[in-house]
Amino acid sequence: MNRNHTNLQALTRLALLVAIELVMKAIGLGSVPVGPLYMSFLTLPIAVGAITMGPLAGLILGAVFGAVSFYDAVTGGSAMTSALFQVSPLHTFILCVGMRLLMGLCVGLIYEALRRLDKKGNWSCIVSAMCAPLLNTVFFMSYIVLAFYNCDYVQGLVAANGATNPLIFVVLLVGVQGVAEFLVSGLLGGIVARAVERYIK
Repeated sequence: MNRNHTNLQALTRLALLVAIELVMKAIGLGSVPVGPLYMSFLTLPIAVGAITMGPLAGLILGAVFGAVSFYDAVTGGSAMTSALFQVSPLHTFILCVGMRLLMGLCVGLIYEALRRLDKKGNWSCIVSAMCAPLLNTVFFMSYIVLAFYNCDYVQGLVAANGATNPLIFVVLLVGVQGVAEFLVSGLLGGIVARAVERYIK
């Protein structure tokens, strides 16, 4: 198999994962509203791409996630990011796009590191895929605390949840939805990535 054919296959897989992200978003599977946040399963195709094609693919797929998230912020599709956009468009762009770029890149790098330890590939896919929803939540909520914690909107959420500090605020706000994202996107993403990895080798 020549290099051009291999590159074409990789681009085709990447385009397919981008299409899956957009379809998931369009039909409501990508972002399920839960209070002010969204329970997002868009990390699943990002994990699959980052694991099977590397950090650059994770970066690109993360950018797609970020772009649709920022679109929701601008158009009012998300209550939280729309409110934050009114506070600071620049910080909201970094929150929506920058944090998702970082997440996709990190998942690919984590998989590359773990794969060196997991010679047979028995567990590295699952662990790396679980990092996608975990890092998405950690990066997203950390940037909210860093850039927006003292704004009226976030302080209203802090008061409504009875949080006494930023860490408690994050835990109370994320709650069950974070666990659901971790289990569904992480486990399913790992299984799919492992299956794809075996198929393309």
